[in-house]
Amino acid sequence: MKAGKTLQELAMELDRQQAVKKDMLVDMGALSMDTGDAGLALQVSGGSMATQYNINDIAHRQIGQTLKIPALYYDRMRMEYPELLAQNVNGWFARTPDMKRMLRTMDGTARALLSDRYRRIDNFEVASAVLPIISGMDGASVESCELTDSRMYLKIVNPRVTAEVKKGDIVQAGIIISNSEVGMGSVNVSPLVYRLVCSNGMIAQDGAVRKYHVGRANESGEDFSIYRSETIEADDKAFLMKLEDSVKAAVDQARFAAIVDKMREATAATMEAKMVPQVVELASKEYGITEAEGKGILGHLIAGGDLSLYGLANAVTRQAQDVESYDRSTELEATGYKIITMAPALWRSLTRERS
Repeated sequence: MKAGKTLQELAMELDRQQAVKKDMLVDMGALSMDTGDAGLALQVSGGSMATQYNINDIAHRQIGQTLKIPALYYDRMRMEYPELLAQNVNGWFARTPDMKRMLRTMDGTARALLSDRYRRIDNFEVASAVLPIISGMDGASVESCELTDSRMYLKIVNPRVTAEVKKGDIVQAGIIISNSEVGMGSVNVSPLVYRLVCSNGMIAQDGAVRKYHVGRANESGEDFSIYRSETIEADDKAFLMKLEDSVKAAVDQARFAAIVDKMREATAATMEAKMVPQVVELASKEYGITEAEGKGILGHLIAGGDLSLYGLANAVTRQAQDVESYDRSTELEATGYKIITMAPALWRSLTRERS
């Protein structure tokens, strides 16, 4: 499992972000994109106020999606002809001046442009709800956590719930809790399996609980600040209370046992040594693994010596520790479980010798 922040570092950063974040409900007609020495910026104007923000990659992508500018063309203009991008964006902003969007900013940067129905369930709130539950679980601890531009991750392991996949190969039950404040994912609670022999994490989708950031249309004041009605406050409080049951259910012994059974079944699905490069190549294409990641997976599979479906999945989750991005690392941990649970027909196809 890839190392991230310490729990103390995470808590400090959540506190800091909570104090500096600013959200606005803006009309598209109040937005404009400008070019300058520091690069492209997004300006918000209304009445006597005018504030300019840097734009991160996520907000750029959402601006393009909102205005239906194809991503390849948007990116080309951004890199090669930013003045043309600003002209395009401003022209389309002007076509729908009354359309409302939620603009989320932090540290002088526009970090998301979202629907006016976007429901703000923020990282601070999620962490505040679940961490006391984790501390109350006997023996459970946060094994890894991180804050990226797109998500917060909490990966918790409970060493009191264990099983043996095969002789000497011990796994422990865990949970991954993730959330995105910028429209990149729901509040998600999923089972996680932690393998002691190599500190790998594998994320199961079986029994995952999700809460999407969709709700009633938000309302704002003259300065674009967003009202939080009593109804919205009550809905959010009720949802956060439900997180407790979801977190407890994610380390349910019966659910963990069912996941371990699938791992044991995967140990019996084997491949011939000569087929290993082909299997890794085809699996990489099937599951969106890059060429560089595939080379790493091949090396880990050979080094591990377990030429089975289980060994392939573990090579993928071992490679998750080597990639630079924590977001991508977590995706590969989920891919490992998808591989273990692939359809038998797909496994036969991957391991069938090509003429």
